[in-house]
Amino acid sequence: MNSRWAFGATKRGRCLAPRLLLAAALTLCATVQAQQAQTKTGTRAPAKAVARLAPELEPKAVDLLQAMSAKLAAAQSMAFTATITHEAASRIGPPLAYTTVSEVAMQRPNRLRVVTVGDGPASEFYYDGQTMTAYAPAENLAAVAPAPPTLAAMLKQAYDNAAIYFPFDDVMAADPFRSISEGVNVAFVIGQSKMVGGVATDVVAVASETLFMQIWIGVDDKLPRKMRAVFRGDPLRLRHQLEMSNWKLDPVLAAETFASLKAANAPRIAFAAPQPPARGTKPAARSASAAK
Repeated sequence: MNSRWAFGATKRGRCLAPRLLLAAALTLCATVQAQQAQTKTGTRAPAKAVARLAPELEPKAVDLLQAMSAKLAAAQSMAFTATITHEAASRIGPPLAYTTVSEVAMQRPNRLRVVTVGDGPASEFYYDGQTMTAYAPAENLAAVAPAPPTLAAMLKQAYDNAAIYFPFDDVMAADPFRSISEGVNVAFVIGQSKMVGGVATDVVAVASETLFMQIWIGVDDKLPRKMRAVFRGDPLRLRHQLEMSNWKLDPVLAAETFASLKAANAPRIAFAAPQPPARGTKPAARSASAAK
């Protein structure tokens, strides 16, 4: 399983300055995103050993995943709302929950817009096939960089260069099933539900050696509606959830969808990953003028 379909973090970083806020670009901040991607790609060592799973691939579960993936892969453009909730450890024990909402528009092979609000700084991200732009509207700062000509290559560069990560990127992949099925040795159907946005869904469980996840798939439209994941090596069993709604497949998207005049005219900063503050560093005191 390509665990980028999950979206957790073991710690919540802090973004303390406008430049850090912008470089984070999406969700809460890039420190969290870097931890997420490291954990999901397996570079982060598990907290403890987990029991190996006996192979169990239910044909019906595999068929549902393939149908969902085929529906997504066939769309030349798409738009949806992504509501992301992840738990993070707190200093008193019980986990805290953080939520962001992203309005997503994508057009194959090389267009993307993500506008994010929620528990953290608002942010906007634009990709037009030639450049990628991360924009912080509150600070009116933009980072702009040349980008590869394909969505997959751009997403990799955005993470490598600026720690920008989208929990829903595999939904937009050319072959979603390949991303889901990689490493999976357990897949079974749990049943049906009407509890996600009032839509009838088939609920599938999938697991690998590192991850357990439930996926709610529309009975009629075969679209992913919800994903809920836990990392098997996480001793806290923190939960990570992605809900997708307001689906539109093959909408007509104007070229200006993937650009922002405000971002184009904003002061520029470097397109780079922020660094967390040094241990023990305190935020700078506000000046009297800033406090007014």
